[in-house]
Amino acid sequence: MLRKSSLALIVAALLATGGWWIWRQQTRATAPESASGAAPAQAASAAPKGGPQTVGVFSALKQDVPVTLEASGTVAALNLLDIRAQTTSIVKDVLIKDGQTVRKGDLLFRFDDRAARADLDKARAQLARDRNNLADLQRQHQRAVELRAQNFVAQSAVDTALSNLEAQRSLLQLDEAAVQAAQVALSYNEIRSPMAGRAGNVNVVAGSLVQANSSALPLVSIAQINPIAVGFTLPETQLSALLQATRNTKAEPLMAQVLMPGARAGMKPAKGEEAAAPPQGRITFVDNLVDAASGTIKAKAEFDNEQQLLWPGQYVRVRLQLRVIKDATVIPVAAIIQRGNERSVFVVDADKLAQQLPVQIRHSFGEMAVVEGIKPGDKVVLDGKQNLRPGTAVKEQAAALNPAAPKRAASAASGT
Repeated sequence: MLRKSSLALIVAALLATGGWWIWRQQTRATAPESASGAAPAQAASAAPKGGPQTVGVFSALKQDVPVTLEASGTVAALNLLDIRAQTTSIVKDVLIKDGQTVRKGDLLFRFDDRAARADLDKARAQLARDRNNLADLQRQHQRAVELRAQNFVAQSAVDTALSNLEAQRSLLQLDEAAVQAAQVALSYNEIRSPMAGRAGNVNVVAGSLVQANSSALPLVSIAQINPIAVGFTLPETQLSALLQATRNTKAEPLMAQVLMPGARAGMKPAKGEEAAAPPQGRITFVDNLVDAASGTIKAKAEFDNEQQLLWPGQYVRVRLQLRVIKDATVIPVAAIIQRGNERSVFVVDADKLAQQLPVQIRHSFGEMAVVEGIKPGDKVVLDGKQNLRPGTAVKEQAAALNPAAPKRAASAASGT
């Protein structure tokens, strides 16, 4: 009996000790939470109620904003001609060099023309002989007419003389055509440039044999580089805006601008040199169908290339100015709060209170956006808007925005 009582006491002591240890652990776990919960309350009570919150603001701008599209394009010669021989002969003179700039009508090649000149002389001699025969037949016909009037010959003699005369006249026309054909054949021995442009590699030298209708390399290729074309593609989603812009340009065609690779990379001209103005051109072609495989539409622009800034095969960026938004309200994109399909901004009113106003984005360009719903001059909150609530008192300071951002965005939109 005594032994059972001792065991019961031991068990009771152990249970009491375990309960105390569990209570101690819970006390330690809840103590930090109470302390952390008390700290904000104390901080809240210590903080001044209604104190202004410092925010960075940006005054909404008023400016004209061009609406532009950009696309990747490839420069191509407006016309590219392969010069080939039209006769089989020997090259006598090569009067062009690799890469030479030529004008329309410049003499490029001269072939051995001795055989062609002999054929021309032969045709001219034949023509002269038949002209003499024609004159003799005309005299014979005239005599036959006179003799018939005196009844010295029969009418059949007059008819025969007239038939011979008409046949000779036809033969004379054939001779004249033969002379013209010989002159054309002779002209094939001199090749002149059919247009102004720049020559490629010259593939023959003096003494080479050239053949008519040969599939070999051309004698030379000439590319027209002034004016020059730039082909590019646009996504089909931009087709409506592109067509609308082309319809709106009644007096002047839709203009395009080439962004040169050096300008895009930020390269500066050398000291004492002026930056070249971006080439300006006009849209001359919009394809009549959309490529179903890629979902794009082809277009082409033509540029004056007097300074030869553009070169066939060059990769460039093309910018199209579709329209201009007049007197637009412009703010930084970073100031716009997006929640689902809703767009809003915080503005500071005359009482230094933050007010949240809904806005609609009409156009974005660079770091800036054209919006509706606020007025130019409104102070838009840019920094610190995440902690604001409508009606919060604020203290203004200049927003931490790159001062060049509005100018850079405007330059990007206008293409300057």
